[in-house]
Amino acid sequence: VQFVESGGGLVQAGGSLRLSCAASGFTFSWYDMSWYRQAPGKERELVADISSDSGRTNYADSVKGRFTISRDNAKNTVYLQMNSLKPEDTAVYYCKGLVYGTNYWGKGTLVTVSL
Repeated sequence: VQFVESGGGLVQAGGSLRLSCAASGFTFSWYDMSWYRQAPGKERELVADISSDSGRTNYADSVKGRFTISRDNAKNTVYLQMNSLKPEDTAVYYCKGLVYGTNYWGKGTLVTVSL
């Protein structure tokens, strides 16, 4: 099982980024997926999750209305569209899947939002 995130970078406040997480090594379409983030000096927190069939999504209050999680099961990829970014969104963003009863994490992608 492997997850590889991409799409992070430096963006000004109010800007947008789209993160991608490419999954491999398991039947992606069977499993819910999540995005987490960890800011410097803080604990890792859930940003959003999505059910296996995209029928259900869930967001942290801090990102509701600004971020959108989606997935393409044909491409084994989950996305996080981030709009109206704020400096407090600065963090390393990770994708996670609970596969075969075990949590698997990617290595993360850094998002930095400047004033």
